[in-house]
Order: sequence, then C-alpha cells, then structure tokens
Amino acid sequence: MCVFRAMSSGGATTNSGANNNATQILGGASVTHHRRRVAEQMNDPEKIDKPAAGGAADQAAVQIALDHSKSDVNEEALFNNGNNMIYQHHPVVRYFLSRKRVPENWVLCVEECLLSACGALGSLASRKNIGRTVFMCLILMVVVSAFLKFSFLMGGGAAVEAGAKIARMENQILFIQNFKNNLLSNAHSAVFDSESSSGAAGQKRQMKEFPVPEIWMKPNSDNYYQCIARPRNRIRTKAATNGYILVHANGGLNQMRTGICDMVAVAKIMNATLVLPSLDHDSFWTDPSDFKDIFDWRHFIEVLKQDIEIVEKLPSKYASKNPLIKAPVSWSKASYYRGEILPLLKKHKVIKFTHTDSRLANNGLASSIQKLRCRANYKALRYTPEIEDLGKKLVERLRDEGEPFIALHLRYEKDMLAFTGCDHNLTKYEAEELRVMRYNVKHWKEKEIDSKEKRLQGGCPMSPREAALFLKAMGYPSSTKIYIVAGEIYGNNSMAALGAEYPNVYSHSTLATEEELEPFKQYQNRLAALDYIIALESDAFVYTYDGNMAKAVQGHRRFEGFRRTINPDRLEFVKLIDSLDSGSISWEEFASEVKGLHSERLGGPYLRQPGQLPRLEENFYANPFPGCVCNKDQRPGGSTSAASQR
Repeated sequence: MCVFRAMSSGGATTNSGANNNATQILGGASVTHHRRRVAEQMNDPEKIDKPAAGGAADQAAVQIALDHSKSDVNEEALFNNGNNMIYQHHPVVRYFLSRKRVPENWVLCVEECLLSACGALGSLASRKNIGRTVFMCLILMVVVSAFLKFSFLMGGGAAVEAGAKIARMENQILFIQNFKNNLLSNAHSAVFDSESSSGAAGQKRQMKEFPVPEIWMKPNSDNYYQCIARPRNRIRTKAATNGYILVHANGGLNQMRTGICDMVAVAKIMNATLVLPSLDHDSFWTDPSDFKDIFDWRHFIEVLKQDIEIVEKLPSKYASKNPLIKAPVSWSKASYYRGEILPLLKKHKVIKFTHTDSRLANNGLASSIQKLRCRANYKALRYTPEIEDLGKKLVERLRDEGEPFIALHLRYEKDMLAFTGCDHNLTKYEAEELRVMRYNVKHWKEKEIDSKEKRLQGGCPMSPREAALFLKAMGYPSSTKIYIVAGEIYGNNSMAALGAEYPNVYSHSTLATEEELEPFKQYQNRLAALDYIIALESDAFVYTYDGNMAKAVQGHRRFEGFRRTINPDRLEFVKLIDSLDSGSISWEEFASEVKGLHSERLGGPYLRQPGQLPRLEENFYANPFPGCVCNKDQRPGGSTSAASQR
C-alpha cells in the first residue's frame, strides 16, 4: 500500500518509517491563494478523528486526498482540528489552479500521481512490493507524458489564438490607417473652383488641387487691390438737376459699353440726369437690340443711384422738346464739359450726344471720377439674367473635366481685315472682296493699304495659323481647350491650321445647343456679351489684336485680380515666324524666343502712363491702374512702391 506524502514549499519533513501512526508535518509558512482565500473543514471530520489500527491513519490520508481530488472547490488548505493535520498544495499546483488553463481535476490527478511516486520511492528504499512499484512508475510516466503533451497543445492553441487575435487587430489597424490615408489622398484632389461658385456644380468644375503649371499661373499681384469705394463727399445730393442727357452709344458692344461708362461720369461732372442710353443699330452687325435687351437696366440704376440720377425716359414736360444735338470732343477733360457743355445744358435742358466712344480723357481726371467710371463698368453694367446664365453654363461646360481653358480673341473677321487692309494667307479673290468692302464704308478714312507692310509693322491681327504656333511655342499642349472669342472667321479653310494643332476648339455655336442659342443667334451684340463673359472667366485670355473687346476684357481681368492675359508682341512675332518658315531658325529656337519675348506680357500690374497725345496713350479701360486698382505699399504708412511689372 502506497503512502501519500504532501510536498512542502519549505521546512523539513519527518518520517517515522515503520510507525503506522506516523504523523505528517508540513513545515514552513502557510500560503494564501492570490485570488481566493478558502479555509474549510472537511465535510466528514469523523473519518479523520477516528484512530484505526494497522494502517488506519494511512487509509484516512488516502481517502482525504481522493475526496479532495474529486471536489469542484479549489481549496487552498484542509484543516482538521482533531488530528492537527495541515494539507497544502505545492506552489506549482497552486499556479495551475489559479491560471485555470487546465481542468482542475486533471491538476489534482497529476498531484496525486506525484505523491504516489514519492511513496513508491520510499517503498523502493525499504525493498517492499518492488514489482508493483515499478509498474506504478511506468504508469506514472505515461500519465505525465500525456499531461505534458496536452498542456503544450493547450498552450500552443492559446498562443495561436492570441497570435491570430493580434494579427486581426493589426489588420484592422492597417485597414483603418489605409482608409484614412486614402480619404486624405482623395480629399487632396477635387475639381476647380471655387473662385466664383460654391455650389455643387461649381465644386465639380473646380481646378484639381495640384501645383498649377506655369502656363496657367497669373502674374504676381498680391500687393494690389480694388479701390473704387465712393467718397462720402461725392454722394449725390438732392440738388436740382441741371438738365437731361440723351445718349446714342455708337459702335460695337464693347465700344458702346465703355462709352456709356464715360457718359455716367459726364453726367456726374455736370450734375445732369442720364436717360437710359440707346444703342447703335446701324453698325456693321445691324443689331436691333436695345439697352434693356442686353443689360440689366434695373441693376444699373440701383448701383449708381447715389452717384447720379438715371431715368428710363424723359419726363413728359420735356418729351416733346427737341434736344440739342451735340457730338462731344474726343478725349476731353472735365473742364471741357463744365466750361462748354454745361452752359448749353442749362439753357436747353436736354442734350443728345450722338457719339460716346472715347469722349473722356484717360488721365488727368479727379480720382472720384475715375472710380465712378469703374463702378459703372465693373459693378453697374451687368448683362441680363438670360445672358449671364447661359454664359456661366458655357463656362461650366468648358471646365466639365476640371481642366483650364484658353479664351482666344481671334480677330480674324471680315470687317476687321477689311478695315486694317490685312490679307495675309488669303486668296486673291478674298483680298479683293475685303478691298471693296473697305471702299464702301465711308467713315473708314484709310482706303489704300499695303497689306505686307502693314503686317511687318505689327498692324495686322494674327491669322489662325500664327495663333496656333504662338500658343504651341508658349507651351500649351495640344489637348488644351480653346474657346474662340470672335464672330465668323474669314477665309476658306482659315481655321484648318489651328484645328490641326489644337483639336479641342469651341465657340458659342458649338458649345451651346440650338434651343439655348435660339433667343440670341439673330443678335450679334447679345452673342458678343456671351463671349465677354467666357473671356472674362477664362484661365488664360489671349488677344491677337488691340480691338475694343480686347481692351475691355483685359482691363476687367486686371480689375479682377490680374488674371493671366497674354498680349502678343505682333511686331517681333512676325519676324520670328517668318524666320521659322524660311528655315533660318529651328523650332526650338523659335519657341525659346517666343517665351522670352512674352515673359513680361502676361497681364501683370504696371502703371498706366499718360502720353503726349491722348490717341496714342493706353486706354483707361484697358488698364484701370491707377484709378481703380491700388498698391498696398502706396497707402499712408506703407512702404515704398514695388517695381511695376508689365
């Protein structure tokens, strides 16, 4: 019979050997479980208290151990007051019981086997029951091996599960991080802008948020700002008007536009009331549209109501009165209107100006008058809602993919070619047709014109082929969208060369639908208003001749922050392209020369300078600086002015 011996964590174990009533003492301090403290008496203490002869004590000890091994309670100590016997688990056993990695019954079973092994060793020492003892040792080895294998499997499974959990967590973290990175990456790319529209449609067409290529960058103008606020001492008073001004605006749309702005300033100078202008119906386009058909007349009156009085028509008391007909002197100063025209106005009460183009000087006027001209042009003269809406819609279509576009003012139209006498690249028949037209227009003074000499002097509009080579040399790729700001281009197959280099060429007739154009296609001035809106909003405006539209648009773009506006040097460009055509220079040399020649002709800020003759100086509406644009460094308390950039 084996005797079970408990293993202590410390102290001595005393064994009486042959004494059947041997007392087992577990020395050392008692150990308390770190999670639970359980000290209970055995359920049946009588089994321990009763003395038994001939090994009864050993049998009681065995029974206690077996009962404990079958218990579901993880007891740390068994205490019997009758025998004063203390039973404690070995620290290793307590460790496994506390971890709960292995079933409690298994741990206690192994403990029992180990105790049996101790007893077996004792029996070997006494040489009793050697065969049985050896057999028990073999059984014990098998049990221990199975236990260790199971433990490693359990531990390995737990490790694998833990590793899997860690891997899943890492994958989730990686997924979240990748999602975040993708979200940020996607947020960094969107379609343009938003400079003039914050709605969903405008957002779709915003420029992609990548570094802007140099060919689309506007000149440095951070130091400049609009300065057209109305001075307090210039607000219109309730003083009686000196009379009424009837205005017949002459010329094309943009010539009439700037002329109307001058008449607003003239009305202010003379304290006169302005009647809504009438427009020219007899020019080349013979457009019957009137002021209300093109401009938002109510907005015009509202914006300027604190400057001058504007009425729709003459009061009834003057309606039947014949006005004084007068054509003001071109490029006149304020003194001319106060000294010569004002006395006539006070006398006749109604004056009709037959011409409005360039009737006010570019320079030498009071600051308040110059600001008023700009308020009239850039704030008051707004096109009708129908024109504005279609213009914005066409701009959105050009930017449908978020890409920039060029507005090319290709002034290669029949009336302009006839007026300038330019027939380069045209047939003899076409050149003769232009000459006949020039002689038939009586108010065109110059009749005999040498076309070749005029071109070499830089006096001709660029042809479509010249414009294509210019844009290519400036670095614009063939995929660039180009909107033609012009009427019908003259000449058979004139546009072929431009289309070969730049296939994405548009106009209002190809960009808008038939239904959209129906209300406008019989009215050239309304179509010109559409072109004006698109040219103003373009990412780069290139004009090939200094006409009225080129002046009006480039000045408006300067006022709106010096948007990129390219002014080709036609005099030098003609020399370069002729050298290219003759083989004198290579394409690389040609492109390099063109870029260098125009590095300072991109619409940047520079001061408008007065000239010796008003006819030869820069137009006020082509460059409203100074007058309507100011330099921050020139304000009181500011530093010295920065160098101007052309």
